[in-house]
Amino acid sequence: MHRVLVKGDLKVMRPFMLGAMVWSLAACGSADQEALAGKQAPEAWLQQLDDASSGDDWPAFGRTYGEQHYSPLEQINEGNVKDLGLVWSVDLPAGNPATGPIEVGGSVYLATGYSVVRAIDVATGKVRWEHDPKAPEASGVRLRQGWGSRGVAYWNHKVITATQDGRLVALDEKTGAPVWTVQTLDDGAPMFISGPPRVFDGKVIIGNAGSDESAVRGFVTAFDADTGKFLWKFYTVPGDPAKGFEDEAQEMAAKTWHGNWWKYGGGGSAWNSITYDKANDQILIGTGNGAPWNHKIRSLGKGDNLFVCSIVALDAKTGKYKWHYQINPGESWDFNAAMDMQLADLTIDGKPRQVVTTAPKNGFYYVIDRKDGKLISAEPFVQVTWAKKIDLATGRPVENPGVRYESGKTTFRPTPLGAHSWMPMAFSPKTGLTYIPAIDLQVRFDDTGITRENFKFAGGMGLSPGVGYSIDAGGSKVTGWLIAWDPVAQKARWKLPMPTHGNGGIMATGGNLVFQGRPDGGFSAYNAQDGKRLWNFDARAGVVAPPITYRVNGKQYVTVIAGIGTSVGLFGPMFEKYGIDYRTQARRVLTFAIGGKQTLPPRIPYKAVAFEDADYKPDAALAARGEGIFGGRCAVCHGTGVVAGGTAPDLRTSAIPHDSEVFAQVVKDGALVPNGMPAFGEFKPDQIEALRQYIRSRAYVLRSGKPEMHFGSAHKTGE
Repeated sequence: MHRVLVKGDLKVMRPFMLGAMVWSLAACGSADQEALAGKQAPEAWLQQLDDASSGDDWPAFGRTYGEQHYSPLEQINEGNVKDLGLVWSVDLPAGNPATGPIEVGGSVYLATGYSVVRAIDVATGKVRWEHDPKAPEASGVRLRQGWGSRGVAYWNHKVITATQDGRLVALDEKTGAPVWTVQTLDDGAPMFISGPPRVFDGKVIIGNAGSDESAVRGFVTAFDADTGKFLWKFYTVPGDPAKGFEDEAQEMAAKTWHGNWWKYGGGGSAWNSITYDKANDQILIGTGNGAPWNHKIRSLGKGDNLFVCSIVALDAKTGKYKWHYQINPGESWDFNAAMDMQLADLTIDGKPRQVVTTAPKNGFYYVIDRKDGKLISAEPFVQVTWAKKIDLATGRPVENPGVRYESGKTTFRPTPLGAHSWMPMAFSPKTGLTYIPAIDLQVRFDDTGITRENFKFAGGMGLSPGVGYSIDAGGSKVTGWLIAWDPVAQKARWKLPMPTHGNGGIMATGGNLVFQGRPDGGFSAYNAQDGKRLWNFDARAGVVAPPITYRVNGKQYVTVIAGIGTSVGLFGPMFEKYGIDYRTQARRVLTFAIGGKQTLPPRIPYKAVAFEDADYKPDAALAARGEGIFGGRCAVCHGTGVVAGGTAPDLRTSAIPHDSEVFAQVVKDGALVPNGMPAFGEFKPDQIEALRQYIRSRAYVLRSGKPEMHFGSAHKTGE
């Protein structure tokens, strides 16, 4: 059911009731738009969505339809970037700051925390308005995964945001008042939204997430961007055959699944990457992992499982299937294909090709013909040991023996964190290079004792991969890279080692520059041709959000949001040296221009100090049980081993776990839901006490300096 609220009137629409009336209205709307287009030029913001536009605005997550994260502006360039300085900053409250802003007509728009949208005047740095959709209060169980929105969209004087609880909300660009609201998820569905919506041809499209936790069936939905009316829906995996298939694509996909897969949901969540190919009037969907990850559980270890871990092309007007390319057939490692996809026109073997490129989690960089989905080339951009190569004749990976943990265990690179995460790469038509924020880590998988018969989802959106796993550096001294990749030659032109993984999203510009932030607080500009660092700014906070650039009144600006959030904070132990703390870290919108002279206050030094706990008594068995609960429910925000990386508070330093009554009020009763801390009302007293014991044990390790204690696998059961 899709519930649409338009200027105070509640309307209920079911997809099967729309029929010809909605389609005919949509057709009339298109005809009217074409007629108007013949009489007057498109508005500036609409022109700016084309890849070849001037770059005056940055009106979409990747600036343009092609998601290149590139601007042709060159006022700021390799010759004068040394003079780039801060012109204003805006402090933000606690909550996720790792989000992509946009700019249209002299205003910057961004959604931080749980989709709290703000409009900031570029000329003055003053906040013009803000809108809080109260997403935590509305989310219920959906609050247990995700950290808020990674970006917003703009269409026809409206800023469109997606919320954790599944709403799309269109806001008036001048006042921030809601114009329309639509709920995109069914009541009670264990799904949520964290990705930015995309707009195209008068429509807005959104996916969702949840394949790591529950028996979900991924899909994308398109709505009228001016009214919020439902237009079309496409499922990324097939449902129960007994209920019939929605379209021929679902029937085709079902032939690649085995067993009663629909009882496991299937997965395939389109949680991040969606790209509009205007030249072919098609939408490209990047899909996620299977649910659960373990192929042996969800599909008897058989079949390709379409359209999991794939790029799927849909007709932009109707949502009908056109073609697909599957990155990982029969995927079993969370190697999802939901990383950003970029469009380019390249000359390959002497012929012009319209291509889509992507650097997904599995470590290979793909160049694919976007007219028909045929693979052109694929080569590894980091260390890859799970596969020998991608066979160009079949398009399929040549997997190394044992990688599907047939014997129960396997070790390889890269990891479920990905060789490239959600932080976007950038493609520069000027240099012909793609700039990738790469990750280089190792994973160990172990499903010993886990079978199809004894597996069950943890429930309540607890992590349920169907396999235990652990991630580390695997002996590598370098775990993160900035790589300049030649998509035609399929090789690196240059690469720079980074101090850790989880580095920021990237922007390339016509000024021969590449901009990127880092968890250590540096925000840097590099020469796009050779990688030489030309400028660095101490942001006094980690920077992982993608930057943008635009021109207002003849002056070019660069804007980025500082502060750590999203999954970057999951592996807190890797960030401890940077002193990143949820409570004390700065979260700011930073805007730069040539000649800027503003400064920031000093960074607040932080070192985790455990809360005193005189009554603590070790109980290894109770703590072991608590570790399983924490790994499946809490680590996603509070960090591996209770070492937080900035996404949520470091519980080792908190007084709350040391008071059983207060702890229960927070964890079970939801006392801090407005702050983003979900309620776990189903927890029994013994579970709460086990969780509390584990947290206290980790505080004891910090306080005493004694060796680390590990009680079991945090990811096998999640309880």
